[in-house]
Amino acid sequence: MDHYYDINLLPDPEFPVTLLMNAIYSKFHKALCDVEANNIGVSFPNHNITLGNVLRIHGDEAALNALQQQNWIGGMSGYCTVNSVLSVPDRAKFRTVSRKQTTMSQSKLRRLIKRGSIKEDEVKQYKEKMFSNGLTNPYLELVSTSTEQKHRRYIQFGELKDQAVSGQFDNFGLSKTATVPWF
Repeated sequence: MDHYYDINLLPDPEFPVTLLMNAIYSKFHKALCDVEANNIGVSFPNHNITLGNVLRIHGDEAALNALQQQNWIGGMSGYCTVNSVLSVPDRAKFRTVSRKQTTMSQSKLRRLIKRGSIKEDEVKQYKEKMFSNGLTNPYLELVSTSTEQKHRRYIQFGELKDQAVSGQFDNFGLSKTATVPWF
């Protein structure tokens, strides 16, 4: 991962930056699926409470140029600026950017009830524990193309490291083990 390019979301009076990030990330995910890439990762260098206004895409130069040639941004081009593929700075650290999943959810509770794995008197305790242990990580709210259901993809940022760890990324540009440059 020696190259990257940034997609900077522009301020818009009608659409909050979180909504724009959800939309551009959905398009990015579809583009990764189309090119079947497992060597492209993402980061969100301006994250704080939300993921911020920059989607940084990492990979080798050839993979990133091939992705850019797909013209996957399409109609979102009016809401963002895209820089050219650049080399990662020498001073970069490294970290994992991965999905964080909760172990308790409403859908999991429904499945437990349906198969009889949880008793009626345990449902209230489950719900109390589920709401008290909620995730506070920044997230993307995505819509499944197959079921049309909305779901949140919480993002977790690993500790900064001095050395890169190579590996594969999923169709969302995330990995629990492979690192991306952080600068």
